[in-house]
Amino acid sequence: MIYQICDICKAIRIILDQNAISEQLITSGDIDTLSLNEIIGSKIADAARIVEVAAPNYMLDSGCNFADAVYWNEECSGWTILPDDFMRLIVFKMSDWERAVYAAISEDDPQYAIQSSRWKGLRGTAQRPVCAIVVRAEGKVLEFYSCKTEEATVEQAVYLPIPQIVDGGIELCERCYDPILYHAAGLVAQSLGIETASSMFEISKSLIV
Repeated sequence: MIYQICDICKAIRIILDQNAISEQLITSGDIDTLSLNEIIGSKIADAARIVEVAAPNYMLDSGCNFADAVYWNEECSGWTILPDDFMRLIVFKMSDWERAVYAAISEDDPQYAIQSSRWKGLRGTAQRPVCAIVVRAEGKVLEFYSCKTEEATVEQAVYLPIPQIVDGGIELCERCYDPILYHAAGLVAQSLGIETASSMFEISKSLIV
């Protein structure tokens, strides 16, 4: 859902007022050239990214499709290039898999080295597939392990993009909206050395359930 930045700033100012720090921020000598709204606006995208990465899958929106092209490796494993604005995997499933993958491992994960094992049973299979997000010469890619045959096609491939402010608005996951407001308020308070920042971060975390 797309939210207007001006409306988000108003909501965050209410949170700051409720914690009796809005006036303190405005009168603080730390604010020389930026207005409170400008400071708030500079924290919104960061807060959205932090919250949406940490939130459970059910709190996320439908996301965007990817994997228009798939490239095959040995043993029916393969990879696909991730979009430039990729932030988080929501779901990936090949047509001959028995279940989908909702969380990918990284190249630092001990499980990643196992995907190159000579023993096929140790790698990801159609019954228990594995996805890994790694960097290759082509850029950031999603590797998948493994399919039964190379005739398999992409059944589901959905990701959550990096939140960006465009034309005065930003697309946020609806269920993450309140946690984002509190986290952004915490970032504003933290940047100006206000002690209540930690309590706002805790409220944000408590809303991610």
